[in-house]
Amino acid sequence: MFAPLKIWRKWHRRVNITQRRHAVAAALAASAVTPLVMARGHQVNNIPEFPLVINNLAQPNTKSLLAVLKSFGVDEDLTKVRSSRSIRSGHGRYRNSKYVLRKGPLIVHDEDNDTLKRSARNLPGVDTCNVNRLNILQLAPGGHLGRFVIFTEGAFRKLNKIFGTNRYASLEKSGYHLNRSVMTCADLARIINSDQVQSKLRETRVNVRSHDKTKKNPLKNAAIRNRLNPFAKQQKTLLAAQEADRAKARQAALKAKKSAATKAGFKTRTERYQALQQGLKDSFKAAEDIIAEEERQGNYVPGETSEEEEDAE
Repeated sequence: MFAPLKIWRKWHRRVNITQRRHAVAAALAASAVTPLVMARGHQVNNIPEFPLVINNLAQPNTKSLLAVLKSFGVDEDLTKVRSSRSIRSGHGRYRNSKYVLRKGPLIVHDEDNDTLKRSARNLPGVDTCNVNRLNILQLAPGGHLGRFVIFTEGAFRKLNKIFGTNRYASLEKSGYHLNRSVMTCADLARIINSDQVQSKLRETRVNVRSHDKTKKNPLKNAAIRNRLNPFAKQQKTLLAAQEADRAKARQAALKAKKSAATKAGFKTRTERYQALQQGLKDSFKAAEDIIAEEERQGNYVPGETSEEEEDAE
């Protein structure tokens, strides 16, 4: 393999722990916003509420867990995940990862045993995560916020202790406080267009040019030409009309000339044809007269030749 991957490549990058915690908190908040969840591609039309909290997910087997999830409208997203299974494109399919699958729901629990984890591991696209070990890669796969998250009741109650609230700091993460919004209203358009802000703003400055800096050529610029010569526009109209009349008269003359030439040629051809026909008729008549005269004298025998013609031969 040319230029193979090296183990000393910089595979990871250090990020401040507070920034990582803020990212996890933001991903958790985005999972409760329905438009963000739908924009990520999850089918959540039948979900009763966001965030979705279920208190009986610790089922003994996959069949019972699937029945519970279907009762809360999660089956539509699970069906979408199952139908998305396809063969990976490229050479990656040779490396023990032949198939690709869309991401389904993420179940966040606080169970100490592995009952829920074993029940959910056979559901395609479904991941499980302990609330004390939330992972940004699971909450926002591919860097896209808004994954469909299902909480157990115990896990949902622990979120305030893990991340804290706006009133007190986290009890489990030392020295961590949730980000406080700088703006209480994030609608910037509403703030800028409000009467209180607009009344303090000055009017929009408009630059007015006292004169035209570029000199126009009256021979090319119609507006300047009309300003210098008020008759220019009318003159152009008259010249155009005169040109149109001239072209029309020329077309009429050419048509008349062509018609006269056609008629003269037709008359000449007719006279020539008639002369040829008359010459043929006269020749045939002269021959018929000679034959009639010989018949009258009794000297003409059809098919025989005279002695003079034989001597000539």
